[in-house]
Amino acid sequence: MTGVTLHKAIKRYGATQVIHGVDLTVDDGEFCVFVGPSGCGKSTLLRMIAGLEETSDGQINIGTRDVTHMDPAARGVAMVFQTYALYPHMTVKENMGFGLKMNNVPKAEIERKVGEASKILKLDDYLDRKPKALSGGQRQRVAIGRSIVRGPEVFLFDEPLSNLDAELRVDMRVEIARLHKELGTTMIYVTHDQVEAMTLADKIVVLRAGYIEQVGSPMTLYQDPDNKFVAGFIGSPAMNFVNGVAEKGAVRVPALSDAVIPTSVALPAEGAAVTVGIRPQDMELTAEASPIQLDIRERLGGVAYDYLNTATGERLVVESRGDLAMEEGTEVTVNFDKDRAMFFDAKTEARLR
Repeated sequence: MTGVTLHKAIKRYGATQVIHGVDLTVDDGEFCVFVGPSGCGKSTLLRMIAGLEETSDGQINIGTRDVTHMDPAARGVAMVFQTYALYPHMTVKENMGFGLKMNNVPKAEIERKVGEASKILKLDDYLDRKPKALSGGQRQRVAIGRSIVRGPEVFLFDEPLSNLDAELRVDMRVEIARLHKELGTTMIYVTHDQVEAMTLADKIVVLRAGYIEQVGSPMTLYQDPDNKFVAGFIGSPAMNFVNGVAEKGAVRVPALSDAVIPTSVALPAEGAAVTVGIRPQDMELTAEASPIQLDIRERLGGVAYDYLNTATGERLVVESRGDLAMEEGTEVTVNFDKDRAMFFDAKTEARLR
């Protein structure tokens, strides 16, 4: 088992720089997830580690080896692609063993390793089938199996579940978590789905425009984000952001009927703008006369998401119990846990602490 270290890693396409001096350590045996919106550089960074993209500057180490300019085949990594990349004319067994066959591994050894991987991934009944006879989830398991048989030091996953339907995504998420527990190998996983990131990761790396915004455990990022971007990206539904006004030792929020939130954080000058963040889970609704109106209610069984219109034109989302009887169009007051509110600089978006 081996960790991965990036030191001042930079990627340029001509004069355009897309990865900006990334410093990152992924510990031995850790499950690290790169997450961020489309175009943030997460897949590019993964491909740099794999050797599929050239590193323009900086250094990448796998274990103690400097692999910055090493061929992909020599890096000791295995990559699982979004598109499965299976050979359609080969059986499952042949697909899984093909990499070993190309490296002239003895046939008995290939049989043994394919058998072990097949057992882990519950593919024994499908070894003689071709990819066209498999479901999307089964094909993805074959792609993962092909990686396992190589015995890599590091597994790399590039959005492996994005082509699957919602139910299969949940099943495969559990499979990948179980696989990591069984193998104990270092895994780096790219996704834009923060639910996947929260459920799978030991460590999450939040990226935006080629920069790392924050690195930490899922609950650290959820409970203690460094800036507005991370606070809004981690958590579902997303955090509510409303405009506030700094007062002495407090922030007044016009959208919430001029609610005053006492705080000990370092606020800007009185009268200055402050962004207030409140999670939907920390808010409750009461039906009574108010300038705030329930616009749309999404019922999801046990919970409901209530979308509110405020007098200032700002929109709020509240997570409520699904059986709460409240019709769309009802005037409501919003109660919330003031101790859990977060404050951000209105210009820099940095967290005020």
